[in-house]
Amino acid sequence: MLIKREIEVQMLDAATEYPVIAVLGPRQSGKTTLVQMAFPDHRYISLEDFDMKELALADPRRFLAEYPSNSGIILDEIQNAPQLLSYMQTIVDREKKKGFFIVTGSQNILVHEAISQTLAGRIAIMTLLPLSVSELDQAKLLPDKIETAVWKGAYPQVYAENSIPSRLYSNYILTYVERDVRQMRQITDLETFQRFIRLCAGRVGQVVNLESLGNDCGVNHSTIKAWLSVLEASYIIFSLYPYYKNFGRRLIKSPKIYFVDTGLACSLLNIKSEQELDNHYLRGGLIESFIISDLRKQRFNLEQQPSIYFWRDYTGNEIDCILDQIEPIPVEIKAGKTVATDFFKGFDQWQEWTQLSKKEHYVVYGGTENQNWPQATVLGWKSAGYLIKKLEKIG
Repeated sequence: MLIKREIEVQMLDAATEYPVIAVLGPRQSGKTTLVQMAFPDHRYISLEDFDMKELALADPRRFLAEYPSNSGIILDEIQNAPQLLSYMQTIVDREKKKGFFIVTGSQNILVHEAISQTLAGRIAIMTLLPLSVSELDQAKLLPDKIETAVWKGAYPQVYAENSIPSRLYSNYILTYVERDVRQMRQITDLETFQRFIRLCAGRVGQVVNLESLGNDCGVNHSTIKAWLSVLEASYIIFSLYPYYKNFGRRLIKSPKIYFVDTGLACSLLNIKSEQELDNHYLRGGLIESFIISDLRKQRFNLEQQPSIYFWRDYTGNEIDCILDQIEPIPVEIKAGKTVATDFFKGFDQWQEWTQLSKKEHYVVYGGTENQNWPQATVLGWKSAGYLIKKLEKIG
């Protein structure tokens, strides 16, 4: 089953302005399918193929010359041969064809470093994460319950091929550790690194404590910091940083850790079903991760930077999510399915600290009915999948 990806509109538009389009994102998020469907006349080359990779590494100039195409070339998983980017620059400057090179990549650091050195000003960079709530909704594949959506995750294969989530994500982690981690860092103790990933899943939605993670893994905090950067670079986790505006009082400064895909996090936590998730002690953190990750997807699908934060002071007052618009918009996320008055308590402290207007405050909860309360607009989790478009007044 082909699921329409919302970023395709932005990508095709960018291809009329830039000679190179890069689509970055985690493995199996749908990058290859997207670019092949959007650019059917381009010649497709997978750099996962060992022979192709060896040819590209041995003689990049000859490799690009031997695979000509009138319409363009798709180079899949460019991090396997980043040297090609330098040689692409010569062709781009000579041919001056828009949308000629389409590259995909699964390792943020490697690809961005290569791009910044060679193709600055010649390339548009897109980020494709797993399926968003709105994409699943439009395809009529969105589960009825948020627990089901959190447990299944959002990788296309789960929905397009009816794969068993626990099996898919277990194999994903094994493949990821064996292949990508070895390539990105000289990590020799893979068993400890796998334990580290599971410990990260056990801290979803929590403020990062490098020393605590290091003690639990038996490594120093510098190693933990480096390993976190590996997970971020390969789109396993993301850090949510505290809102940076200085309101004249002490605020917490450390980031929180979230998973790009909650299905993967559930697998790492050995949650075998949505029923197990219902009673799990991390249910609230996983639902929070699911909603915040989806807000990031919505921003990326509009070709915007996420610009999402959280707010917490040292006395424990907190807002789960701050959308950095012209005026910051606070969003509280609640796992409960019945709206209660304590859903809104964080807004009073936020208002006192910031002295901003109460124009737009939101609560996203585990139910499906939208409600208007004096303190905030209450959105069911499915409606929250359209929040960024609503704020941008799109569609």
